[in-house]
Amino acid sequence: MNIIDELEWRGAINQQTDAEGLRELVENKQISLYCGVDPTGDSMHIGHLIPFMMMKRFQLAGHCPVILIGGATGTIGDPSGRQTERQLQTMEQVQANVDALTAQMKKLFDIDGSNSLKMVNNYDWTHQLNVIDFLRDYGKNFSVNTMLAKDIVASRLDSGISFTEFSYQILQSMDFHHLYKHEDVQLQIGGSDQWGNITSGLDLIRRKEGPEAKVFGLTIPLMLKADGTKFGKTAGGAVWLDANKTTPFEFYQFWANTDDRDVIKYLKFFTFLDKETIDQLEEKVQTEPHKREAQKVLAEEMTKFVHGEALLIQAKKITEALFSGDIKSLTADEIEQGFKDMPTFHASKETMNIVDWLVELGIEPSKRQAREDITKGAISMNGERVTDVGMDVSVELAFDGRFIIIRKGKKNYSLVRIS
Repeated sequence: MNIIDELEWRGAINQQTDAEGLRELVENKQISLYCGVDPTGDSMHIGHLIPFMMMKRFQLAGHCPVILIGGATGTIGDPSGRQTERQLQTMEQVQANVDALTAQMKKLFDIDGSNSLKMVNNYDWTHQLNVIDFLRDYGKNFSVNTMLAKDIVASRLDSGISFTEFSYQILQSMDFHHLYKHEDVQLQIGGSDQWGNITSGLDLIRRKEGPEAKVFGLTIPLMLKADGTKFGKTAGGAVWLDANKTTPFEFYQFWANTDDRDVIKYLKFFTFLDKETIDQLEEKVQTEPHKREAQKVLAEEMTKFVHGEALLIQAKKITEALFSGDIKSLTADEIEQGFKDMPTFHASKETMNIVDWLVELGIEPSKRQAREDITKGAISMNGERVTDVGMDVSVELAFDGRFIIIRKGKKNYSLVRIS
């Protein structure tokens, strides 16, 4: 399947500057293409993955992707999708973010291994450029009238936009021109909000290199969930690729909880499963939705891709333990992951009667209720049912001396941290 045909089947193409020309180009030669990300934070979230998964597909089809970390553009701030000015970061913070994102990209795409993906930083070709050369060599090639008409700028005219953010599209255009000349890059990929920046880059290349320069732009659709809300957001915020921000268990659960209406779309966008496999999963969504097989495959594929096989196994282990109620086999670290968002209480290391302990923590409202629940077998501690109201709770019962898990009824879990 031609790479363009595959992207169309996956629903991954929003706009192209020259659809016929790009199709002909990729059918007849190996091309280089690029996508960039600015270091506005020290981790990407799953929304950032969308264009980079497309880059990976081009690589698997025999082409040569270039990943750009915006060490220069990250100091300015892309106005796309914003109604207010960004808070500028210090150069030290930008560099720390560059280092973090570079490490993340290398892990995700095996850049230091056998993978042919290449990484660049636009700070390398911009930091020595002085303002006079910038205005003469680049500014002269941009019409203010055209720049004002771009959606990314036009949407900000009422609320206001600084010259700094206004100039962002010039810097991104310079990136495309530099990579065209030095890396033979002919295609830029980006989100739908990058269309104006991408077309500005094409215009700059043709002005400086001639109208026959073969360069192309392709954007990916804005991804919305079936309910109309933005993809990648949860009640707790963004779903990060950094395991310290979003644990592998939370990451796995995000994908496992995908709506039936969205799961096939996500399988097409985010996994490298072939059409036959995805078609089979789509049929199971229709005929056996209660089994949620498509969601399980999606969660496994994505967790393995981002966090690796070992952490996928751990995430599945925690999931199974929570589902079955058998948490005895979990480690303290796995408990911390799996119960991160559960109601949390803090207890001292002092040994105390179970009834008094539950009431003092606030898990039970009264000693009478605590005794009643224990007698009826409604209280479990660390996966074991408690029936003795005379039992003492001590630090020796805690996982690694750190956590005790109380379950009240079938589903009401509480995490008790021993301090």
